[in-house]
Amino acid sequence: MLRLLLSAFVIAALTACSPPGHQQIETDVLIIGAGASGTMASIQAARLGADVVVVEETPWVGGMLTSAGVAAIDGNHRMPSGLWGEFRSHLYAHYGGPDSVETGWVSNTLFEPHVGQRILADMMEEENQIVRLHGYRLTEIIKDSNRVTGAIFTGDEGKKLQVNATITIAADEYGDALAMSGANYRFGWEPRADYGDTFAPEVGNALIQDLTYVAILRDFGPDADMTIPEPEGYDPAAFDCTCKELCSDPDRDVVPCGPESGADLYMFNYGELPNNYFMINWPIHGNDYFVDLLEMSAEEREIALEEAKNFTLQWIYHLQTVGGYKNMGIAEDVFPTEDHFPLIPYIRESRRVVGVQTLRTQDLIDPYSEDAAGRFMAGIAVGDYPLDLHHERKPEGLRVDARTEDKPRIPSYNVPYYTMIPESVNGLIVAEKSISVTHVVNGATRLQPVVMLLGQAAGAAAAMSAAQGVEPRDLDLRALQQTLLDAGTWLMPFADTTPDEPDFQSIQRVGLSGVMQGTGEPVAWANRTWFYPDDPVDRVELAAIDARLAAMGHPHRLGMLDRSNRPVDQSLAQRAVWEWAGRPGAPEGNLSVEQVADLATAWILSQKLAEDWTPATVSQTVTRREMAVLLDRALNPFSLYTN
Repeated sequence: MLRLLLSAFVIAALTACSPPGHQQIETDVLIIGAGASGTMASIQAARLGADVVVVEETPWVGGMLTSAGVAAIDGNHRMPSGLWGEFRSHLYAHYGGPDSVETGWVSNTLFEPHVGQRILADMMEEENQIVRLHGYRLTEIIKDSNRVTGAIFTGDEGKKLQVNATITIAADEYGDALAMSGANYRFGWEPRADYGDTFAPEVGNALIQDLTYVAILRDFGPDADMTIPEPEGYDPAAFDCTCKELCSDPDRDVVPCGPESGADLYMFNYGELPNNYFMINWPIHGNDYFVDLLEMSAEEREIALEEAKNFTLQWIYHLQTVGGYKNMGIAEDVFPTEDHFPLIPYIRESRRVVGVQTLRTQDLIDPYSEDAAGRFMAGIAVGDYPLDLHHERKPEGLRVDARTEDKPRIPSYNVPYYTMIPESVNGLIVAEKSISVTHVVNGATRLQPVVMLLGQAAGAAAAMSAAQGVEPRDLDLRALQQTLLDAGTWLMPFADTTPDEPDFQSIQRVGLSGVMQGTGEPVAWANRTWFYPDDPVDRVELAAIDARLAAMGHPHRLGMLDRSNRPVDQSLAQRAVWEWAGRPGAPEGNLSVEQVADLATAWILSQKLAEDWTPATVSQTVTRREMAVLLDRALNPFSLYTN
């Protein structure tokens, strides 16, 4: 409370000379939108010492996590990275551990939206340098030539708020800040020729993913009748086969409706939340809804979203009447709204910036390919969700066959920093769902953990750029990545190492350099990439490391090398690293094999590059973990990357 009062005092002081009804604030970092990205961006920026102002139209923080009611985390269960992991730890503490939040089968982590909002607000409150302002709608982006310098917002009764900032983060749900900034953007499907995405149509279109106006239901007991009045436009055919018992085709493979089916997995416990709440975000002839609203005015959007909300009411009415689930009604104690619906819809696709880099499907399928051009080296966030597009509610003639099982299978992946940097505008970092990815890739990067981690990276980049007086595009990428590693994030999606391990950062840095690579494995809804840290290094891999170092411009190469699958022992690893390091301490002239081995071992041990290695262990096989640590300490290939 003291901090909030102080913030109000600061605002009053800064606006004393402003025109009536027009306030001005100066800050290091302005964040437009307190959604999943904006919330995390504010926390990370403040932890790095920046003064932060967050402006949010609604009274809640958390965006799709909370305000939209999508309180079931999709993906990254094995990678509780950074602030996403911190948020999950708070959920575990509140509910009593992991089992207490594994209540529905859509996710490993489900929670009540109002609980998530309170946790996120508390996390922000712990950072004294965050000023949070609610009830203001973005109306203008301020620019000086080609540089964003802040924004103007309109509040109640037309009050104007101007925030002047060194760096601005666009983190709103629709990409409105992006559009107002003058940066180039796109939405919908790109033509196949633009990015070579074989799943894209030959001719592009503006069809964005369906949104969902989520509802949170409660079971009010077997004798309760919570049936709502029939919503306008209700057509039962729209919901045919939403679940097995309500399907006109008895042969269709559809999930059962409720517990009376005797099945373990059924529609209602798909999104079951703790404490007898049920999230209604049902994709199978459920409450997904298509409306092309990105370029609408605020007034037009409001009308369109009421129609989307009405469609969800139609689905609820269908379940209550045709399905007989009259005991299931809208919970009245979750959201601070008159109709008890979420404050905002679940927006799956917003405007997407044309960035310095664009992440494409082929970059996810094989990040190490020549065509991917090393995008993974700039990674600042990780994800493991598949390419999941929602297009089932398109009108006849516009429908797109985009089911998840029909799209390319991908391993887990990372997102490059430069997808957040506009190609043509300075002073701006783009987060939330507006990063520079193709329509298909947005199907994976739009999920909550990835968007939270994008926000954390955006906050770090903004704070560092503001402190150093550089544009975000010119920020030292490796310094940013090291800052994120120090904050406990994964930057390479290696599922078999964690930040709790002492070698984690070495493996991450060597992975980001590309000198040692992971192995991707597409696995349904939880894709993976393995580093196999405890597997032995063989001579084929040693030769591959040598070639990758050379490709990065490293000046020293190994001599003749037996390229076989024989394991590498400590003696050979020491000699290789010593050779790559430029043979330090070697006298002039030819050296015998024994002299090389002795010099290499002596140098490795004198530099303390491998604590557990001694002259007595030189014949032991080297693991990938040990090799990564040795490369990181001796050669620092992480430093060879340039912006």
